[in-house]
Amino acid sequence: MTTTAIAADGLRKTYRGVAALDGFHLNVPAGTVCGLLGPNGAGKTTAVRILATLLSFDAGRAVVAGADVAREPELVRQRIALTGQYAAVDGSLSGRQNLVLFGRLQHLRPRAARQRADELLEQFGLTGAADRSAREYSGGMQRRLDLAASLIRAPQVLFLDEPTTGLDPRSRNQVWDTVRKLVADGTTVLLTTQYLDEADQLADRICVADTGRVVAEGTPDELKAAIGADRLEVVVRDAGHVPEAAGVLARVAGTPPGEVGADPDSRRLRVAVPDRVAALVEAARALHAAGIAVDDLGVRRPTLDEAFLSLTGRRAEEETR
Repeated sequence: MTTTAIAADGLRKTYRGVAALDGFHLNVPAGTVCGLLGPNGAGKTTAVRILATLLSFDAGRAVVAGADVAREPELVRQRIALTGQYAAVDGSLSGRQNLVLFGRLQHLRPRAARQRADELLEQFGLTGAADRSAREYSGGMQRRLDLAASLIRAPQVLFLDEPTTGLDPRSRNQVWDTVRKLVADGTTVLLTTQYLDEADQLADRICVADTGRVVAEGTPDELKAAIGADRLEVVVRDAGHVPEAAGVLARVAGTPPGEVGADPDSRRLRVAVPDRVAALVEAARALHAAGIAVDDLGVRRPTLDEAFLSLTGRRAEEETR
């Protein structure tokens, strides 16, 4: 496998005169997790379907796991796995039976399919429920079983399209742990998700798509830093002290008073600071010296959600019109 697991250059795809992808570029190093983010309709699922050879494209070039998507689709399919938004297991079969079935569909002999099923059940923590009907599994267990089915033959690249949609927090954490283990074993993961905390937790790099193209990319920290510095936030005890506290914070941050955000109703003030630790210490001292009592004082970094909103003008769950 090459050092680049997924490469897309200028992909274009049009549906009924509307561009779903319009010059889409992507580069994912091997052995990493790339989070592909974007509002609904931004082209994420279209890109995944093209890269997984499920959909043709109008222009551009794509190479996945060292094989050309347009000219060598069968070779691409041998090297990848795809897990969609919803578990594709058969609820009437047990966990073990599901995995044996998938193994046989991938041309494993009966004994080899059973052996591989047992290995995956143990790897995904499902051995104790192996002979229970899959419909009795929790959402997180079904998703883990679905992931296990994708790994009957260990893929070089795994596409995860909204893998934790509808799962409770505990089940989401279980899926996250599974993804981390896969990457530790050398699998490259392209993850599409609307849960920005999920991308923040899992992704080595993030690509933000909007209107069919990638509009920004970088590590989670780089995207957060791109929209501004850390912010010092203070909640004063007395609303009457808000103007005076604003002056104190302006001096601490070395900025004009007008750049200090203040909300008299919530008694909250915020200002950007270059050195989070020094600003926090200095603000505590200055506010105390000024006799201003505070209920809360802290430094907060921009969130990935704020970075996403700044880049696209919409939140992750909003529709692209």
